[in-house]
Amino acid sequence: MAAKTDGLSTEERAAVKQRAAELRAQAKAGKNREAGEKAIREAIAEMPAEDRELAEGIDRIVKEVAPHLMPKTWYGFPAYTDADGKVVVFFKAASKFTTRYATLGFEEAANLDDGDLWVTSFALLKWTPEVEARIAEVIRKAGSDH
Repeated sequence: MAAKTDGLSTEERAAVKQRAAELRAQAKAGKNREAGEKAIREAIAEMPAEDRELAEGIDRIVKEVAPHLMPKTWYGFPAYTDADGKVVVFFKAASKFTTRYATLGFEEAANLDDGDLWVTSFALLKWTPEVEARIAEVIRKAGSDH
């Protein structure tokens, strides 16, 4: 578990500082796909092997099934935004907060609505053909125009 201090854990404070740095860098770069892809590649390269495999798979799938989503980092995580700059999908590495699983998450801009209840995140342990197919299906829907 993350070490607790008054309020935020050490890992949470580091994530907030990382987000502030990302916002400064993004303000300088603007909505630049190349800069976003570079930031994601750097974030993924720093991950342990298990998280890196998952993040690389998700990055590849987003490029294949929702290429219109803009890559960027968000709190140090690989993330992909819509045309308005709102995060649609993100990957949170298990190593980031020493959790037992990585997370594939979706924000409010994702088009996943399904009646009165729908999934907004998935726990990821291992990359398999079944996991890849399910992720592609969900990201395709999340990134759609409805």
